[in-house]
Amino acid sequence: MSNAFDPYREALVVEKHTEWPDEYEDWSAADKAKAALLLHASPTEAADLDYVRQHSGFARVIRVTPEDIERVSVA
Repeated sequence: MSNAFDPYREALVVEKHTEWPDEYEDWSAADKAKAALLLHASPTEAADLDYVRQHSGFARVIRVTPEDIERVSVA
């Protein structure tokens, strides 16, 4: 189920992925890493969240939106 925080799947997250739209291609790797860390610290607030089933659990995937960036205040 996309875009919905799932406590069951969240307890089984073994990987965290962040997908960046093209509009953030000019951001440095350090800025992206800082933002990703903040976004994954509060996945319940992510605008576009998905869980991908893996052999050992789930991967949490956050697709970054302008609202997310505004929320974590890193720009």
